[in-house]
Amino acid sequence: MEEIGNLMHGFSVALTLPNLMYMLIGITLGVLIGVLPGLGGANGIAILLPLTFSMNPTSAIIMLSCIYWGALFGGAITSILFNIPGEPWSVATTFDGYPMAQQGRAAQALTAAFTSSFVGALFAVILITFLAPLLAKFALKFGPAEFFAVQLLTFCSFVGMSKEPPAKVIAAMMLGFALAAVGLDGVTGQLRMTFGVTELLKGFDFLIAVIGLFGIGEILLTMEEGLAFKGKSAKINPKVVLQTWAELPRYWMTFLRSTVVGCWMGITPGGATPASFMSYGIARRSSKDPQSFGKGQIEGVVAPETAAHAAGTSALLPMLTLGIPGSPTAAVLLGGLLIWGLQPGPMLFVEQKDFVWGLIASMYLGNIVGLLVVLTTVPFWASILRIPFSVIAPVIIVICAIGAYTVHSSMFDVWLMLVFGVVGYLFKKLKYPLAPMVLALVLGDMAESSFRQAMLLSQGSLAIFWSNPLVGSIAGLAIVMLLWPLWGVAQGYFRARENKGIAA
Repeated sequence: MEEIGNLMHGFSVALTLPNLMYMLIGITLGVLIGVLPGLGGANGIAILLPLTFSMNPTSAIIMLSCIYWGALFGGAITSILFNIPGEPWSVATTFDGYPMAQQGRAAQALTAAFTSSFVGALFAVILITFLAPLLAKFALKFGPAEFFAVQLLTFCSFVGMSKEPPAKVIAAMMLGFALAAVGLDGVTGQLRMTFGVTELLKGFDFLIAVIGLFGIGEILLTMEEGLAFKGKSAKINPKVVLQTWAELPRYWMTFLRSTVVGCWMGITPGGATPASFMSYGIARRSSKDPQSFGKGQIEGVVAPETAAHAAGTSALLPMLTLGIPGSPTAAVLLGGLLIWGLQPGPMLFVEQKDFVWGLIASMYLGNIVGLLVVLTTVPFWASILRIPFSVIAPVIIVICAIGAYTVHSSMFDVWLMLVFGVVGYLFKKLKYPLAPMVLALVLGDMAESSFRQAMLLSQGSLAIFWSNPLVGSIAGLAIVMLLWPLWGVAQGYFRARENKGIAA
C-alpha cells in the first residue's frame, strides 16, 4: 500500500541521529513538564516553541510532538504518587491510581498507566497513518465555502460538546475573535483596533498569548493555592512490569472502548480531558463490580489513560489534513507550522511529504521511547516534586519571559505576556475555558478570510453555504452542534414538568 511505503520513507527521515537526539530531548522535557503542576503539553510547547525557530521544521516538530508525548506520560506520575494531576486529563487517573499507591501498589498502577497510554497512542497513530492521506485527498475538493463550513463546525462543536456552560464558551470565543481581528486587515489594508499603538500593527501573536494564558496564568493560580508536594515513593522493577502486563489483557474490552472514545473525542474538538472522564464512567458502568472503582481498581487507571492518549494523539489528524486543531496543544503546533512557513491542510501531504511522514514515523518512535523512559526513571521524576514550589515557580516564569522575548526580540511582548497571564488567571478563577479563546485566536483570521472569499464568489449570498451536498451537510451539522445544548435544556424542562405532574 502507498501509505506503508510513505511510512517507511518517514522512518528514514526520523531515524537520523539528530532527529533521534531531538526525540529523546523532547520526551525528557515533556515528562518534566507533565510532572510539574502548572505546566502541561500546550504550555510547555508554547514556552519552548521560540527555541525551535532556527531548527529544521521536521526536527522542530519531532521534538515538540515528543514533548507532548512526554507530557501525556508524565501527568500520570503525580496523579498516582501525589494525588496531584500534572495535567487536566490526569484527574480521572487519581480516582483509582492514588488509592493503589496508598495500598502499596504504586508500581503496578504506574505500569498500568504507562502501558495504557502507549496502547491508546499507538492505535491513534495507526489511525492517522491510514486515514490522514484519505482525508487529505478528500479535502482537495474544498473551496472557501467548504473550509469556512469546517471551521464553523469546529467552533460550534466546542459550544455543543464542551462541559462548560455554552455562554462561557461563546464569550471566550468572541474574545478570541476580537483579538484575532487586531492589526492590519489583509483584504482592505485598513488598521483595526490598534488605538495608535504601533506594536499592534502586526496584531497579537498567538505564541505570546498562549505563553501568558497557559504558563503565567496557571502559575499564578497554583501559587495562590499554596501547592505543596506530599506523596508516595515508587520504583518499578521488571518483575512488577511483567506481572502487570500479564494481568492487563483481561481488560481488552476496556482498552478497545477507551481507544474508540479517545480517537473520536480527539478528531472532534472534545479533547483529552472529557475523553478520560467519559471512558472512566463507561468502564465503571460496564464493570461487574462498579463499587470497587475509586478504591484502587486497576481498570480505573487503564480507561482514562488509554482514552487521554488516544485523544491527544488523534487531535493531530484534523490539524494536519484540514488545518483544524482538535486540542489546545494541536492549536499551538498549528501556529508553529505557520511560523515555519508550512500551511497545514491537504496540500501539505503533496508538497511536504518528508515533513508529514517524518512526523508520523516519529509518533511511533516517540511513543516507544516515551514508554521506556518513564518506566526506568520514575524515582527521579518523583524526587523532583520534593523541590519547594516556591523555587520551581520563579524558574518557570523566567523561562516564559525568555520564550516571549525571543519571538520578536521585544520587551513589549514580555509585558503583553504578563497581561495575558492575568487574563488567563481571571479566566481560571471565573471558570471560563481557555481552549475556545485560543482556537478563535489561531483560526480567526483563516475563518474570516474563507468567509470573505466565499462572499465574494457568491456576491454576498449566504446560499453558497448550501450550494452543494458537501458544504450543506457540514454547515447543517455545525448548526446542529451549536443548538445541541438547547436539547439538554429542553429535556430538563420536560423532565421537571413530568416530575411536577407526578408530585401533584
